[in-house]
Amino acid sequence: MAAPPARARADYDYLIKLLLIGDSGVGKSCLLLRFSDGSFTTSFITTIGIDFKIRTIELDGKRIKLQIWDTAGQERFRTITTAYYRGAMGILLVYDVTDESSFNNIRNWIRNIEQHASDNVNKILIGNKADMDESKRAVPTAKGQALADEYGIKFFETSAKTNLNVEEVFFSIAKDIKQRLSEADTKSEPQAIRINQQDQAAGTGQAASQGSSCCGS
Repeated sequence: MAAPPARARADYDYLIKLLLIGDSGVGKSCLLLRFSDGSFTTSFITTIGIDFKIRTIELDGKRIKLQIWDTAGQERFRTITTAYYRGAMGILLVYDVTDESSFNNIRNWIRNIEQHASDNVNKILIGNKADMDESKRAVPTAKGQALADEYGIKFFETSAKTNLNVEEVFFSIAKDIKQRLSEADTKSEPQAIRINQQDQAAGTGQAASQGSSCCGS
């Protein structure tokens, strides 16, 4: 009997670990709750240390399990959260469009990523609370885009309250990570085939042929 397909053995094709970072109060927990549970509340208690949620999405016919870690923004928890940088495959940098200091601190957060995260980690910049009245806005959209362009990363303005671009942000970074992972898988496949063919070379031409067709299937 043939082995069951991969999806029958597991409930996902890819497991992607994401990390939300940024100053305290920028709305990281609200973004996560909106994306994972489809809800919004204004009565959030400040995150202590770290929390996480899971949501499984579908991209290009593949099931992607997102494990999203929500970190505390306060300085006193910084040493706790840096331990989670290394395992992250994608990092979402969040600031509050009504709080210029949270935007200015994005450079500090990026330095933390450079110190603690993997070199190939995917990053995305998020200006949250975009639903707020324009009179309260402290960071123009163009300024956020310019910073993202400087670091060569994608940029979105979001609102956890109105659900503006929340799905788009998480799907965008998940898609980029999935592409990076699938490209890495593709690069490793030819090497595996060559090794198999070399091992089979000592056998008959028929055995080598069978080995090739097996690997190619």
